[in-house]
Amino acid sequence: CAISREWKEKVGEGKTVQWPVGIGGAKNDGVTAQIRQSEGAIGYVEYGFAKSAGLNMASLENNSGNYIEPTTESATAALEAVVLPENLRAFITDPEGDNSYPIVTYTWMLAYGQYDDAGKAQGVEKMIEFGLNEGQKISGEIGYIPLPDNVRQKVLETADKISPDYNITLK
Repeated sequence: CAISREWKEKVGEGKTVQWPVGIGGAKNDGVTAQIRQSEGAIGYVEYGFAKSAGLNMASLENNSGNYIEPTTESATAALEAVVLPENLRAFITDPEGDNSYPIVTYTWMLAYGQYDDAGKAQGVEKMIEFGLNEGQKISGEIGYIPLPDNVRQKVLETADKISPDYNITLK
C-alpha cells in the first residue's frame, strides 16, 4: 500500500484482505448485493457496478485537496494525468490533477511483444485496434471509462510493434 503504512499492516493488500470488522461479499455482484441489503452500508465496488445499481457514491479528497465525485470526467482526468511506463502497466495511487478522482485504475490486456506465428501477431494487433476504437465507443455502456486520447496513442505506439505486417490506426 503506497499511501498508508497502517492500512498495509492492519488490512493488507490483494484480492482478499483482513477487514477488522464487517460483512464481505464475493466480487462486485456480491458486494453490491450486501450494500443494497444492509441499511447504512459502506462498500467498495467498481464504478460501473455502483452506477448501474444506482448506489450512492462518495466524493473523496484527492491529491490536490479537492473533494471529487466519481464521474466519467473525474476518472478520465485521473487517467490522463498518469505517466505510463514502457510496458503500459501503471499502478495509480493518488493521481495528480485538481479534478482527478483518487481511486482509479486500468484494466489491462496482456500480450506478448512478438509472436512466432504472423497470423496470431496480426490477430492480436487487430483485437487491440478494435479495443482502441469500437471498444471505446461501448466502454461506457458496460461500466468502464473510455481511455483518454493520450493513453490510446501510447497503446497504439506500443502495440503496433507486435506485427510488422499490420498497422493499427485510431479512428
